[in-house]
Amino acid sequence: MAARVYSLGEIAARGEAIYRDKVQAKLGSVARGNFVVIDIETGDYEVDVGDAAATRRLLDRRPSAVTYGVRVGHRAAYSHVGGFRSPDSDD
Repeated sequence: MAARVYSLGEIAARGEAIYRDKVQAKLGSVARGNFVVIDIETGDYEVDVGDAAATRRLLDRRPSAVTYGVRVGHRAAYSHVGGFRSPDSDD
């Protein structure tokens, strides 16, 4: 059976819904800043201080997982501080 292909928007919507409706309440005392990586097809998830470690453990269990990551207590998993400079700028 061929795997379903999801758009980035579908992955984000499904991942957010699973996190909000099924995972968030189960986290209990998980520290703010930890990463939760969710398989959007099964609802399985892993938690770790690093997103790569959580993803690796989830993929070890579910090699065909379609993953979505969220950072506990944050609106975004990552942020960028500073600015970008165009390679063409004279600054």
